[in-house]
Amino acid sequence: MIDQDARIGATTAKDAQAAGSSRFERRTVAAPRAAERLGGRRAAIAALAGAIALALVALGGHVMAGGGWTLWEALMMGSLAVNAPWLGLTAATALAGLAIRLLVRDPSAFVVPALGRADPVVHDRTLLALCVRLEDMETVLPPMGRLLGELRARHGDRFVLGVLSDTPPGAAAEAEAEAIAALAARFPPGAVRYRRRAENTGFKAGNLMDFLDHHAAGFDHALVLDADSAMSAKTVGRLVRTMQADPGLAILQASIDGRGVGTRFARLFGFGLRYGTRSWVTGQGWWQGPSQLYWGHNALIRIAAFRRDARLPTLPGGVRILSHDYAEAARLHAGGWAVRVLPDSAGSWERHPPDLPALFVRDLRWAAGNLQYRHLLLRPDFGRLGRFQMLEAILHYALAPFRFAFLPLAALNAASGGGEGTPRGALLLLLLLAFAVSNMPKLAGYAEALLRPGRFRRAALLRGMAQELALGLMLDTLEALERSLTLLQLARGRFGGWTAQRRNAREVTWAAAARRFGGHTAAGLALLAGFGLASGFAALAALPALAGLVFAIPLAVLTARPRRGARAPAP
Repeated sequence: MIDQDARIGATTAKDAQAAGSSRFERRTVAAPRAAERLGGRRAAIAALAGAIALALVALGGHVMAGGGWTLWEALMMGSLAVNAPWLGLTAATALAGLAIRLLVRDPSAFVVPALGRADPVVHDRTLLALCVRLEDMETVLPPMGRLLGELRARHGDRFVLGVLSDTPPGAAAEAEAEAIAALAARFPPGAVRYRRRAENTGFKAGNLMDFLDHHAAGFDHALVLDADSAMSAKTVGRLVRTMQADPGLAILQASIDGRGVGTRFARLFGFGLRYGTRSWVTGQGWWQGPSQLYWGHNALIRIAAFRRDARLPTLPGGVRILSHDYAEAARLHAGGWAVRVLPDSAGSWERHPPDLPALFVRDLRWAAGNLQYRHLLLRPDFGRLGRFQMLEAILHYALAPFRFAFLPLAALNAASGGGEGTPRGALLLLLLLAFAVSNMPKLAGYAEALLRPGRFRRAALLRGMAQELALGLMLDTLEALERSLTLLQLARGRFGGWTAQRRNAREVTWAAAARRFGGHTAAGLALLAGFGLASGFAALAALPALAGLVFAIPLAVLTARPRRGARAPAP
């Protein structure tokens, strides 16, 4: 076992005492909120979201009223009405973002005003806070070493890497320490610091706060990084210089692209996320102003603000909060601090799930964390907009049964003859409108890309868009069913906790896919048969929505295969 204090520059007790000094409790809040005229912006977004929701409901009512109402149609209208407001809000936010990105010369500076005031020189000291637990350090450390080397070459000792480990004692911890010592040997003493906790109390949030409390003396900011994070030195420098310009800014979150996309699934998943995030984040920045989201990594935090106002309570029964990021942002909103997101994702990466089973494993983790927010919704110390954001995070999963219920209800209605008087043209229009509204962030991003193709040819963009939209259409129903099943699983207390994520590609065999998604396929075929009992038109109209279920097994197998000639980018 290596001597961590001697080889890696662990902080001393004196440093820990200094970390609690008044220097780290200073709090100067700049308040640019009035200049952003948020009241008018939020009213405009609410009006647009309401109009979109009403259009969906009105068209749905027209379709289902044809030939008279049935019980199934009344339940379908209830399902549509429950989902419509949130679909409308997402679409309105994306449309606002698209308008800004097309009409404003510098969209990023428009929604993050401090960008225009940024000092060209980095003055503040920043800790690169890498949070790890049972990770493959041969994969994790190389991008961190490159980033630290580039930052110190540009800005000297303004940047230090801190590895915040929650790996339990044992062989894995010893291998981890040796790998970090090897990295530290390439830099001056103190440039790489390592602290490992024997117990991961409070999970990642507890890991970070413990380090900030006891080992962050002399640092102004911390760049929070996950094990699969990678960032460019240019982007990190931009974050720091922007935060220097706004003393009231507590978190500056960078938007995130995918890296290491070695499978078809990861490539297409990341393609849609990349284009969809831009318009959505821009629109959200426009109407949410200084009270935006935090995704827990690839973000710069102001240590003084975070230590003072981002501490999380325990939940009833002493349970710790799993999805800490939204809650921490909400606490900072309530404390008067700004939290903002850069809509430009250049220079910030993470690894996307490599295949369909890995996506749903991650979804289970996120659902378990998001549903905990129900305990915080009535607490004023989390701020009004922060609580609204947590409600949205809950509904991301809680509305899934209503989304999925639309299909079996429609199949029952069709099989029992209730759809005989349905106007076909209006039905197809409703399906098209619902698809467009549900996917508006991606469609808005694609529209911007086609209008401003940049270094990509439109033909290549169109090909990628078509492939991603086909995958997205298949995932919509699969996700709705999976999340409905996830809610049942969590309600029964069947959650094994947060374990290390699988990020590397591996083959999904036909047998494994059949075991995992055989029930989904059976459900899809049963629903398709129900529509087929009514008419061939009903089955054809339902097939796009059912394709993800019917073809779940080959989808899981074929998209998990490595792409031919694929090479992971080296950020």
